[in-house]
Amino acid sequence: MKEGMGKNEIIKQLREKILVMEGFNSGKDARQLDFGLGPVNNSFPGGTFPVGAIHEFVSPTEACFAAANGFISGLLNTFRKKEGVCMWISTRRKLFPPALKSFGLDPHRIIFIDVKQEKEALWVTEQALKCNSLSAVVTELPNVSFSESRRLQLAASESGVTCFLHRHSPYLNNTLACVSRWQIRPVASWLPEGLPGVGFPRWEVELLKIRNGKPGSWLFEWQNGGFRYLPNQKRVVTASVTAKKERYA
Repeated sequence: MKEGMGKNEIIKQLREKILVMEGFNSGKDARQLDFGLGPVNNSFPGGTFPVGAIHEFVSPTEACFAAANGFISGLLNTFRKKEGVCMWISTRRKLFPPALKSFGLDPHRIIFIDVKQEKEALWVTEQALKCNSLSAVVTELPNVSFSESRRLQLAASESGVTCFLHRHSPYLNNTLACVSRWQIRPVASWLPEGLPGVGFPRWEVELLKIRNGKPGSWLFEWQNGGFRYLPNQKRVVTASVTAKKERYA
């Protein structure tokens, strides 16, 4: 520590070093990225969305799977603003690339990799996370072991590449070495009475686990190219999701 530093400054620097050791990027690049999540930032260590880390999304149903992909696409929109290139890896991709335009993403700026085996998806993900030319990696697969997630987390922390690990219909509810765990549920959209069409996408966003942070649940809508927080709104989750609702601690 430098001489003449105050006690508060020393404590601040020590906290930042500890966060980096635990997989959080608290540097200048992390502070420059605003994902538009508003009150959710209060749950993160340092008040900023952790980049250069692994974020786990768990989707027990097809409806949750589609909702989570939409939410993740909204997060990728922030990397697009930084002129970043992203990679989307899947063993059985259901995403329709042109639909990403609804979230301000150009499909040609995303590299889609489709493989047959989960082991192949994990290998491609690890190699992608070692490439600091990428801004973010999305990987869809059902199951990941702790040791496998640990390898991915180490690769992400070294390169600074952010990874969204989307587990759909997992048969193992195991702990991973990710900095966070999320579950996204679809919520009925809203339209003024009498108007045709469908409203903006809405989600119940639940942060189930966040290392050194505070879990919580919020309601968001995607509107005009960004997330819109909906405080004090009635949470109407679709019946199909409610019937199959599962909790992951």
